[in-house]
Amino acid sequence: MVRRSVSPQAYTHICRVAFGLLCTIVVTGAAVRLTGSGLGCTDWPRCNSEKFIDVSSTHGAIEQINRLFTGLVAAGVVVAVLAAKIRQPLRRDLVLLAWGLVVGVLAQIILGGIVVLTGLHPLANQGHFILSMVLIANAVILVRRSQQPEGPQRSVVSPVHERLVWALMMMGTAAIVTGTVVTATGPHAGDENAPRFGFDISHVARIHGATVIATLILCLILAIQFRRVSNETRSVQSALETVLVVGILQATVGYVQYFNNVPAFLVGVHIAGATAFFASLVSLVLTVRVPQPQSVEPSLVTADR
Repeated sequence: MVRRSVSPQAYTHICRVAFGLLCTIVVTGAAVRLTGSGLGCTDWPRCNSEKFIDVSSTHGAIEQINRLFTGLVAAGVVVAVLAAKIRQPLRRDLVLLAWGLVVGVLAQIILGGIVVLTGLHPLANQGHFILSMVLIANAVILVRRSQQPEGPQRSVVSPVHERLVWALMMMGTAAIVTGTVVTATGPHAGDENAPRFGFDISHVARIHGATVIATLILCLILAIQFRRVSNETRSVQSALETVLVVGILQATVGYVQYFNNVPAFLVGVHIAGATAFFASLVSLVLTVRVPQPQSVEPSLVTADR
């Protein structure tokens, strides 16, 4: 009996598909809220007390499409786990990371039900997005690790610079979290009767703006310090520039939407940008460390016997 196997290259493609699906579900989930369809289905896992699936209304159809797409995402991460188990050579770290995606998606499904059953409570919505970012981070790590050999890694930057990169990651994460507070205070709740945080929108927007500006300043400082780089650290410089460009674009969209009464379309663009920004931060952190030269994956070594 011939046992099926997956090559390292094929497994990386599977991981990229899972990552793409996870990014897409963030945007489609935002579309549900931005179209006022958050309670298009008033029950969970059924759409309502009468029907499991009900697309008789526009809001209901939008919510149902998002739920169905969640099933596609679930299938994608399950495939990532199954493929990790038959990847040659077998890598325990990849199996565990893939299982992390499955656990995260299951948690998202449960939390999505809580969001509906609590009438779109802002804390539940906030947690839903933050958990999505955790899943995005897991997927980025899985894609990167699937491209690298297993074994110890070393830093390509000084300890001070590595700590600064982590500080940038923490500042960027703070910007994401304060952004969820702004969203949970603003007008796009998913339903006109959904509860909101009782904060002054201008105050929370200023706090969010301050964290964004601080993040971009730190990123700019690091990018300037890495302008003269060796070939080994060129990838770090490139990753820093990506974070800076995406961050500037994201900040621009944020200010434009704020001064134009936060139109739904720009909020959707801003959420997609936040996802891209966070993914770029995680990628930057991973770029700081590379495999040891002697850590060569067995499948990539050929020897004459």
